[in-house]
Amino acid sequence: QLQLVESGGGLVQPGGSLRLSCAASGFPLDAFAIGWFRQAPGKEREGVSCISSSGDSTTYADSVKGRFTISRDNAKNTAFLQMAKVNPEDTAVYYCAALARCGQPITFWGQGTQVTVSS
Repeated sequence: QLQLVESGGGLVQPGGSLRLSCAASGFPLDAFAIGWFRQAPGKEREGVSCISSSGDSTTYADSVKGRFTISRDNAKNTAFLQMAKVNPEDTAVYYCAALARCGQPITFWGQGTQVTVSS
């Protein structure tokens, strides 16, 4: 069964940090680019960041540039989203997704993990 499982979400204070993980099972992670997306209540899902299958290319939404860092460890079949200097506008369900290449349609999604930024 092809599966992506996110973890690491939770409650964090404004200005704090959090690291999300996206673990792949049933397939080699290095066959895909990995994207992180988020959906806040009442809003559409938006792209946050993407990393190529080899890890040598990354993209970020303007809203997170300089605060979030995407990475991957293909040997561990896991991708990460390091979040820093978070603010309440970062509150959302965060999803990772597998894509053939960044910018192309999603092949399949993870189930999501909730991130809440609040004091």
